[in-house]
Amino acid sequence: MTVEDLAAELLEVSLADDPISASLLGIPGYDHRLPDFGLDAQDELVARLGAVATRADGLSADGLDEGERQTLDFVRATASTARDAAALPTVEWTVGDFFAAPVAGVLTMLPKVPLDTDERAEGYLRRLEGLPAMLEGVARRHRRGIANDRVAVARLVRAATDQLDVLLADPAVGGIRRRRDDAFDAEVDRCVDDLVRPALVRYRDELLGPVLAAARDDSRCGLCRLPGGDAMYAVLARRHTSTGRSPEELHATGQDIVAAVADEFSEIGARLWGTPALDAVFDRLRNDPDLRYGSAGEMLDVARGAVGRAEEAAPRWFGTVPDERCLVEPVAEAEEAGSAPAYYLPGAVDGSRRGTYFLNTSKPEERFRHLAEVVAFHEAVPGHHFQLTIALRQTALPLARRVMVDTACAEGWGLYAERLADEMGLYSDDLARLGMLTADAWRAGRLVVDTGLHHLGWGRQQAVDWMQEHTPLATLDIGTEIDRYITYPGQALSYMVGRLEISRLRRHGEGRLGARFDLRAFHDLILEVGALPLAALAGAVERWTEAEAG
Repeated sequence: MTVEDLAAELLEVSLADDPISASLLGIPGYDHRLPDFGLDAQDELVARLGAVATRADGLSADGLDEGERQTLDFVRATASTARDAAALPTVEWTVGDFFAAPVAGVLTMLPKVPLDTDERAEGYLRRLEGLPAMLEGVARRHRRGIANDRVAVARLVRAATDQLDVLLADPAVGGIRRRRDDAFDAEVDRCVDDLVRPALVRYRDELLGPVLAAARDDSRCGLCRLPGGDAMYAVLARRHTSTGRSPEELHATGQDIVAAVADEFSEIGARLWGTPALDAVFDRLRNDPDLRYGSAGEMLDVARGAVGRAEEAAPRWFGTVPDERCLVEPVAEAEEAGSAPAYYLPGAVDGSRRGTYFLNTSKPEERFRHLAEVVAFHEAVPGHHFQLTIALRQTALPLARRVMVDTACAEGWGLYAERLADEMGLYSDDLARLGMLTADAWRAGRLVVDTGLHHLGWGRQQAVDWMQEHTPLATLDIGTEIDRYITYPGQALSYMVGRLEISRLRRHGEGRLGARFDLRAFHDLILEVGALPLAALAGAVERWTEAEAG
């Protein structure tokens, strides 16, 4: 078996577990399937990932060319950490309105799958018919969790039921009632009215009944409050950082970066507003009404303007740029309450759907203009849109490396792109640079707060208070962020860990090559190898550096 065969098998296992992602990517063969959250399916997934990991460990790197070596490193790291994470019973307690929760994820992504062929349209109908069984399977896992004291968080259960109420009150059911032609529309109506809506009501009643009755309060919201939680968090931290850094080390790293960024806040605050006092700068950023948006349309206009400027400047900093421009769209109304301020959804392999930057435009009067540019540079250009679109177009790579994303590498690049944008001269003024610093403090704060919640046993209010003191994020965003970390343990660690490693690799290349270091070539390499696990990325960059050194 070759390394390419193993990569193909790893991809097939991953897409069978997450078939909606296959549809979003335009990969055929999965369009009729839904995720199976049952215990038997979990055991099968663990076994299949374990088999891939074992075979990868048994392969020698001797005689492999550079691309094959990268693929072997990719499969070894990805399969082993995915196996360990898949073994965790996370579906039992993961309830919420953020798309990391099983049900919220399916309901959020179903309206986005393409229906551009008869086969995909037929597959969509089969998915609607399968939703009741999927929801009942999730409810069974919740009941199993209750029996084993692995229970959800009450606040997030209520958020999930609120989201379901919004969907049920919407004639389009949050976009699930799709439209294509008369025959298809009639079948969708039948499925939605006779099957989907009653199943959503039953699942909501399950949440409001036994799940909520057993749920944890805000003071016990971290993973460490569950049986075996410390060990589970260690697995998830490895999965999302693709490193072995301990929670204690990550917590301390976050605190150190927040302290360093505070000095930059003071410097720009003194220049912009005549005060270096951190509390005064934070107060201005949070409470000055002139720094808020006036409308959702204004939010979209500012974001599209920032993306356009970045696309114009990019060829001076990248040898390879995407052929297609990044779309900028608002998140759907049913997603708004649980959505992050923004996120990026990559395009499809077959071109049936373009890469899109989704912006949460709800409550614009509570959202800050100074964050518009930094978030656009992270999510769109030169961030995730460049990273994921360029990888997708690398047809010489195995498909697995083009579409499977290591969290730390992907989010690390997004965070690296925020600071790179300053080098590129993209920030319009010092106020926008304060947005960049806000994002730095925000992501460094994630190291502190995620480990605080899930390793040190912080309650939700302690996490909110810490973010309120150490970052100038809006109160609205802080609450949403903390609930996201509770729902998705370990994922918040990926951003800063990834950026620190990409920055280290750049410094390594600059130090080794001196004047011969080509930043455009470095950026191309990082993006063209795909979002590799950090150790695999480091190996690829270090070998490239040595080859360039001669």
